[in-house]
Amino acid sequence: MNELTILISCPDQVGLVTNITCVLASHQLNIIAMREFVDEANKAFFTRIACTGEFEETDKLKQKLLENLPNAAVVNLITQKEKQVAVLVTKEYHCLAEILIKNQFKTLGANVQCVIGNYEELRNFTEKMGIPYFHVSHLEKDKPQFEAEIKEILNQFELDYLVLAKFMRILSADFVESYSGKIINIHHSFLPAFIGANPYKQAFERGVKIIGATAHFVTDNLDEGPIITQHTAHVDHNFGVKEMVRAGKEVEKAVLLEALELLFEDRIFVSGNKTIIFK
Repeated sequence: MNELTILISCPDQVGLVTNITCVLASHQLNIIAMREFVDEANKAFFTRIACTGEFEETDKLKQKLLENLPNAAVVNLITQKEKQVAVLVTKEYHCLAEILIKNQFKTLGANVQCVIGNYEELRNFTEKMGIPYFHVSHLEKDKPQFEAEIKEILNQFELDYLVLAKFMRILSADFVESYSGKIINIHHSFLPAFIGANPYKQAFERGVKIIGATAHFVTDNLDEGPIITQHTAHVDHNFGVKEMVRAGKEVEKAVLLEALELLFEDRIFVSGNKTIIFK
C-alpha cells in the first residue's frame, strides 16, 4: 500500500468534507487520519489528510479534487519521501549539531545535502559528520555578490528547504523571494519581543523573567515571518547575560527541531502571517 498526504486550503463552504471524502473513496483511498480547521474570520478552510491505497496518477486525483472544491482552492498531494535541505550557519554550533546528529542517525525526517557558512569555524565538525561544507565569506564584498555565491552552491542541489541554524546575516528581499516559503529561521527571543541583534542583552537590560526562542518562516520583514513554534524558559535576578545565553541555547535547539519535524511531516499551512499546524 502506498501512503499519500493531502493538503487542501480553500474558501469555506458547506459540504467540503463530504465532497473531499467522496472523491477519495471513488479512488479507493482509505483515510487513516484527517484534521480540519475553519478560520471563521477569513472564511477559509484547511485540512490535512493521510491516506493509503493503490494510486499511480496523482494528477487525475488532484484534478478531481479541484473540480469538487471552490475556486481558488490549493491542493497538494505529497507522496512519502524525505525532504532535502541545506543548512546555513555562522559560528554557533548548537543548532547545527542537533540537526547533523539526527541526520546521521536517520531521525531528522530529511536529508542534509550541504552546510554553508560565512566563517570556517564549523567546517571540521560538519565534514566529520559526512556533510559537504562550503565557505562563503561576507567580508569585502557587497550583499548581492555574497548571496549570488550562496545561490550558486544551492543550485547544485535539489532542495526543499533552507534552514538558518544561527545564520547571523540579514538576507535581502530578492534572496528571500527566490526561496519564498522555503526558508526557516531560529530566532533567539520570544517574538515579537526583542527583534534583531543581541536579544539576550536586550532581555537582561529589560529585566524579563521569561526568555524564549521562535522558529519562523523568513520573509523580507526582519524576524516578522509566520511563526511555527515557540518555547520559553524562566529566568530570575541570578541570571546575567551569559547565563541567559546558555539557557537560551537549550530552548533554541528544542524549538528548531520541533519546527523542522512539523515542516518535514507536512503539518503546516501558512495563511497570511499566521500558521495553521495539525500536530
